[in-house]
Amino acid sequence: MNQTIADITAIDQKLSKRHIDLDPGGYVIIYLDREQRLICAKHFTNVIDDRGLACDPATGKPIPTRGKIERLPAHIFSGRTAKEICVQLFEQTNPCPIIMLDHASYLGREFQRAEAALLSGQEYVQD
Repeated sequence: MNQTIADITAIDQKLSKRHIDLDPGGYVIIYLDREQRLICAKHFTNVIDDRGLACDPATGKPIPTRGKIERLPAHIFSGRTAKEICVQLFEQTNPCPIIMLDHASYLGREFQRAEAALLSGQEYVQD
């Protein structure tokens, strides 16, 4: 069966809409530093409340999903490749701040996408 780019894109878009539980270890914001040619990631801690919402551990208030958030990251990572940043995050940070395997898998995919965008010059927007 020959799949087109449109077929593969449709599969990815559908899967991006599925429900995933939030990681009690926190969340990661990925971005590119094009000037330094780096993939960067900020890890923020959170707690998950009884409704399944990510909350600021200091205030107990839900963390907004849109708009500017004034929080300091617990860790900042950067690497020239997806593998380099994954090694830093998952192998060299003790304890690893990512608890859930599905979250780790997602981050690996996103770091690969970020690397491809960095190399190609295309825009990177975290999924």
